[in-house]
Amino acid sequence: MSARQLALGVKLRDDAQFGNFHGERNAEAARRLYGATESPNATPSVLVCGDRDTGKSHLLQAVCHRAEQNQRSTICVSMEEFLPFGPDAFKGLELNEVVCLDDLDRVAGRAEWEEAVFHLYNRVGDHGGQLIISLSDLPSELPFRLPDLISRLQHGLLVQLGINRDEDCLRILVARAEQRGLFMAADVATYILRRAPRSLAELLAVLDRLDDNSLKAQRRLTIPFVKSVMDW
Repeated sequence: MSARQLALGVKLRDDAQFGNFHGERNAEAARRLYGATESPNATPSVLVCGDRDTGKSHLLQAVCHRAEQNQRSTICVSMEEFLPFGPDAFKGLELNEVVCLDDLDRVAGRAEWEEAVFHLYNRVGDHGGQLIISLSDLPSELPFRLPDLISRLQHGLLVQLGINRDEDCLRILVARAEQRGLFMAADVATYILRRAPRSLAELLAVLDRLDDNSLKAQRRLTIPFVKSVMDW
């Protein structure tokens, strides 16, 4: 594989593991995906579908971490970052045993890209590899135009993710704080959840800001401290 292709792979986050994918709403889906990655011969392709903030990127990176632990070569590609390089950048990805394509719906309706994905799908299969793809919705609900690609996407194991409920967001927030070495009491977490945007990404951005300010001020996360930092 060329140096350029290696550079296109996502740098895996250390915290994107199956063990710290929190929240009950999608716990069973995560277990199904984990099982599929542990027995790749039975599931040559897996489709992970879900809206924003359901944890698709986290799970695809978790697949890669697990593959590396099992001594399998892997690459995770963000389609948003991949787009400027053109469809030819797919060439050689099949040399990895596990190939993850995140947010594939970014190329839905683009003929050259759809054809490139179709051929990559076939090459990965020919090499005995495993292809994991994330989409915002089912293939039939997205503007894909190549019938053969739609058929391939629908052929693999489907893992469906749902929008996190408030209690799931609460668990995720507290767990992520603990990972950073921050103690977040239940009343503080509830206070943040009631005032922060419901988007999980924005909620975790609030945690980033609180973490940074807590470190600088050497303060614990209390409701008064959160109020002062966030101006709520």
